[in-house]
Amino acid sequence: MNHDVLIIDDDKELCELLTDFLSLEGFEPSAIHDGADAIEACKGREFDAIVLDVMLPRVQGFDVLRKLREFSDTPVIMLTARGEDTDRIVGLEMGADDYLPKPCNPRELAARLRAILRRTERSREDDSHQLDVGKLHVSTSERKVQFDGKEVKLTTAEFNVLLVLVRHAGDVVNKELICQQALGRALTAYDRSVDVHVSNLRKKLGEAELIKNIRGVGYQLVRAEAEVAAQ
Repeated sequence: MNHDVLIIDDDKELCELLTDFLSLEGFEPSAIHDGADAIEACKGREFDAIVLDVMLPRVQGFDVLRKLREFSDTPVIMLTARGEDTDRIVGLEMGADDYLPKPCNPRELAARLRAILRRTERSREDDSHQLDVGKLHVSTSERKVQFDGKEVKLTTAEFNVLLVLVRHAGDVVNKELICQQALGRALTAYDRSVDVHVSNLRKKLGEAELIKNIRGVGYQLVRAEAEVAAQ
């Protein structure tokens, strides 16, 4: 099945290059060069993934992302200026699933898109449709999370990170494994993606002590009174 991918970038030459390459890779890409137009397009159509540049006319990329997250959990890969670590962290904190520095390698972009989409589809096909750890309930088939009876809205990457931690509940999971299994890529030096996604999870779950930071190693989802149960 071909996946619909929307590229939001005002660099028309880059969009043409990425569109041509992704088409050859089996995607169905389209491009929009304006932030405001992109928001309207996403309200009227559901895409499988979005590639979003930070610098856009009329509505900046971060504002587009903020608006998107009000009504959509579609996976978003941000394109940031090379070396702009602040932009990357801000994008992840606002709900981006991953990022790539510009100018980006089309082959790497295709690989990142496949990784995100593959993990979304894999969790839906999982035989264990619900995983429970204490007050935390994770439906892999519906990709929904409840904590203490309340639904928690997560991005694709946040859900994937939580799923890795739930499946290893009680164990310390190193960041390399989380990055590989949740984001589909190797952890690189100075990469804060996993840390930011975990920070977002803590805020959204409203239980800071549920996910412990094991300094220098990784993270641990604290096993509460109930064992992890597959229903």
